Amino acid sequence: MAKSTVERYRVRRSKPPSPNWRTFLATHAKDLVSLDFFTVATVRFEILYVLVVLAHDRRRVRHFNITAHPTAAWTAQQVVEAFPWETAPRYLLRDRDDVYGAAFRRRVAALGIEEVLSAPRSPWQSPYVERMIGSIRRECLDNVVVLHERHLRRLLTAYFEHYHRWRCHQGLAMDCPKPRPIQSAEQGSVLEVAESGGLYRHYERWAA
Repeated sequence: MAKSTVERYRVRRSKPPSPNWRTFLATHAKDLVSLDFFTVATVRFEILYVLVVLAHDRRRVRHFNITAHPTAAWTAQQVVEAFPWETAPRYLLRDRDDVYGAAFRRRVAALGIEEVLSAPRSPWQSPYVERMIGSIRRECLDNVVVLHERHLRRLLTAYFEHYHRWRCHQGLAMDCPKPRPIQSAEQGSVLEVAESGGLYRHYERWAA
């Protein structure tokens, strides 16, 4: 039987039977962080793994680190470094990668964090961190050739500084992860400021 035939005669619900995934993300934004890996190839074809820990409330990158050999123990240590001194979030959203093994799960549970797993092969269920990784690639890594791990670390450190201070988000009412005041015309003319050798730019008012 065709799907269109079923849809023609099946009675549709006026509302979803329970809160959907988007509602969960919006409701718990202040208590939710996501983490995910992405890979970067160097000029010598070495594969480096970058872990990003993103807080949903202000789209802030709480922590990042790089390794050539990710393990559950190494990943667990990154969570500890991301949330020192009893600043752990309530929920941690992640995928089902094997790198989040027993050592990782034990450490997260010891911090009092509840893990929320996305469905298999469903990156859309981690939209904030997936979009963050896409921005890193489009705005930074797609425009350079990474030489080695130290070079990648310098690039990402500079990018995240720009991202937090100048990168606007529609979900934040066109504000940045680090809130900044609106500059009035009385503060001077709008000038373009290049960062990281012109890799990206921001605009602000400077007095003449």
